[in-house]
Amino acid sequence: MDAGDAMERGQQRSPRLPESRSPKMQDDDTLTVPLIEDKKSGSKAPAVVLGFECLESTAFNGIATNLVVYLETVLHGSNLASASNVTTWFGTSYLTPVFGAIVADTFFGNYNTILVSLVFYLLGMVLVTFSAFLPATALCGVFGSACQQQQPVLGAQTIAFVGLYLVAFGSGGVRAALLPFGAEQFDDDNAVDRERKMSFFSWFYICVDFGMIVSGLFIVWIQQNVSWGLGFGIATVCVTIAFGGFVLATPMYKRSMPTGTPLKSIAQVVVAACRKVSLRVPGDAALLYEVHDKIDQAKITHTDEFSFLDKAAVIVDSDLEEDSNDASAAAAGSWRLCTVTQVEELKILLRLLPIWATSIVLSAAYAQLNTTFVQQGAAMNMRVMSFSIPAASMVSFEVLCVLAWVLIYGSVIVPLLRSFSPASGEPSQLQRMGAGRLLMAFAMAVAALVEMMRLGAAGRGETVSIAWQMPQYFMLAGGEVFCYIAQLEFFYSEAPESMKSICTSLALLTVALGSYMSSFIYAVVNALTAVDGRPGWMSDNLDEGHLDYFFWIMAALCTLNFVVYSAFARTYKVKTVVS
Repeated sequence: MDAGDAMERGQQRSPRLPESRSPKMQDDDTLTVPLIEDKKSGSKAPAVVLGFECLESTAFNGIATNLVVYLETVLHGSNLASASNVTTWFGTSYLTPVFGAIVADTFFGNYNTILVSLVFYLLGMVLVTFSAFLPATALCGVFGSACQQQQPVLGAQTIAFVGLYLVAFGSGGVRAALLPFGAEQFDDDNAVDRERKMSFFSWFYICVDFGMIVSGLFIVWIQQNVSWGLGFGIATVCVTIAFGGFVLATPMYKRSMPTGTPLKSIAQVVVAACRKVSLRVPGDAALLYEVHDKIDQAKITHTDEFSFLDKAAVIVDSDLEEDSNDASAAAAGSWRLCTVTQVEELKILLRLLPIWATSIVLSAAYAQLNTTFVQQGAAMNMRVMSFSIPAASMVSFEVLCVLAWVLIYGSVIVPLLRSFSPASGEPSQLQRMGAGRLLMAFAMAVAALVEMMRLGAAGRGETVSIAWQMPQYFMLAGGEVFCYIAQLEFFYSEAPESMKSICTSLALLTVALGSYMSSFIYAVVNALTAVDGRPGWMSDNLDEGHLDYFFWIMAALCTLNFVVYSAFARTYKVKTVVS
């Protein structure tokens, strides 16, 4: 499991759908026509979507969970290069949903976006599976004893990476559109359907976890004990079945039309403020422009921050000259005059940016779950009692820890806090996000201590059980529960009504940037430590390196990130909506 899965699961725990991807009504002032095709309510379409997610999650994690081991053992990559390649690929996998959301909302709609994405997804899975057979069969048969060298494997590497990035693009489109598409199948005007939609989000969450556990325990074992090609092949079959089932169920789907990008409102504020750069903002905010006759549109209270943007709401005579008979309608759609609510929506995005930026460091630390944590486990004694546990299968243990943390939070932590301070109630979203960032620092510190113990045992010719990794996975799961779930709730609640999906996509974007940041840190560490013939901290042979130093660096970065976040969180002003 990776940070994107964690965030996706956090999003799925919320029984609310981002409104910009809900079934829409045309938003011109003269006509309101439902854009959803007329289908019967209470269909089996949500069940199809849930089955699709079970198969898709199993397939994606069937590649992702053990990818670093595949790159090292089959494609003969170094520890450093393999870890860097995995985090870069993860970054791309969770960068593409941002573009997928834009494409779905603006051009294709959710159904067509899923359909097109599945074509790339399936082709990528086939290529990755094919690459697993090349080094051991065709290439070794041709080159004989040279098959263990780098040159014969280059063909397999090329095919594997082309396939991986096709999977990254395909899965990104699916991830952006599948959840809102499933929610579209319910009728919000029907009380029963509204309750069913709430259950749908919970079941979707369970389906994501199901895929992670099955891939971590079943597919990973097949890859390392039977055949890599067979393991990847099972994942490919999962995507094939999902693709076929999704297409066959087409007649029962409700489909919404694309609604256009909400970025127009942001651009209007910037353009209007720049046009009026020479004007002075009045001291009384009541003199700024606002539309009060649209009772279905929430108004946001004016704030004093980023006062330059208030110029966009300053009224001058020329703003109302377009249509003297309907001045309000003309001004509302103008690039010269914006409402206070429009201005405040942009201010909210600017206030969210520092909070958002601290999530990048958090995601860089979380990326170690599928890279350095797995490499560390592979260098340990993987037998626990009578069982041999592949290092990548510890990710399934992390999923179980997530569920344990959810229970601990609800049944122990919250009641305990209420007993000390009954008036405070449950911790705020900002407080939970801070706790998650701190727990992530603890996870990196625990990993460093475990690596110090492992290196000490290796120096004595002994091995350490992989069970010693359990505390660091447990702490990492705590960071996920406290941070990622609360973060998506926070971004959703703070986001302007017309920008819910964009803010959710920005939350996923931190996963991409965090993965890229992790790759950058690997490169810097290697450049500074692997000099003058020394193996460096992240050596191919971990017994010759100092992975513990790397974990201490990550712990320090996470601690500094927590301090910076705390400073911004203390001064953050939560938006106020006026009915």
